[in-house]
Amino acid sequence: MSDPLVPPEETPPAEGSIAEAHEERADGSFWEHPGIWVWLIVVGAAIVAAFFIARLVAL
Repeated sequence: MSDPLVPPEETPPAEGSIAEAHEERADGSFWEHPGIWVWLIVVGAAIVAAFFIARLVAL
């Protein structure tokens, strides 16, 4: 006998498990937006580069 198909958003039942299928957490967390992190890294790199350019110009 084959196992019944489980929808993708649900956890398939495990043998001997009494737990219910867990709900997925909602989207929109700060950690799920890599664009913010990329922007912070680019700004930091630009500040460091500006420091070295200013030292070079001051020579």
